[in-house]
Amino acid sequence: MPINLNKGQKISLSKEAPNLKVALVGLGWDVKQYDSGADYDLDASIFLLDASGKCAHDTDFVFYNNLSAGGVTHSGDNRTGEGEGDDEAITIEFDKVPAYVERIAITVTIYEAGSRGQNFGQVSNAYVRLVDTQSGAELLRYDLGEDYSTETAIVFAEIYRHNGEWKFSAVGSGFAGGLEALCKKYGLDV
Repeated sequence: MPINLNKGQKISLSKEAPNLKVALVGLGWDVKQYDSGADYDLDASIFLLDASGKCAHDTDFVFYNNLSAGGVTHSGDNRTGEGEGDDEAITIEFDKVPAYVERIAITVTIYEAGSRGQNFGQVSNAYVRLVDTQSGAELLRYDLGEDYSTETAIVFAEIYRHNGEWKFSAVGSGFAGGLEALCKKYGLDV
């Protein structure tokens, strides 16, 4: 039975799943009954952050055009979000994450949200879950319950190192400005 988290809650992955070596981070969402005249293309992105909270290298940004870096692999772009289950997924091999990476930010943005008149207020049932790939067990889940009516980017969660342990934090922080705003926040030139 997975642990259901609320916004702001943190959990020690090292304590809850001491044998966790590889995790699948699944992200999912549905679009509410709203027609902006264009498809909704939500994109998961990962930022590998150093002690300053920034990406040390441009390659520390894993997304649909850079599918793998530092032990993190993106499953690829799902442009419609149709169907059951995870819409996009990321695999994290903890022993391959470089030592300088202290935080792994798990984010979702809406592609071309501004020109399409779209925002996260038009998205429902958004979640992030963490699965132990070895056992197949879903360890935890965080359902975004808020209405992000002006935001076009959300930091869903962070996985971070603390005193030699990996921990998971349910963040749920929204931003206007889409992927560009997140790249600037994490020190990448856009």
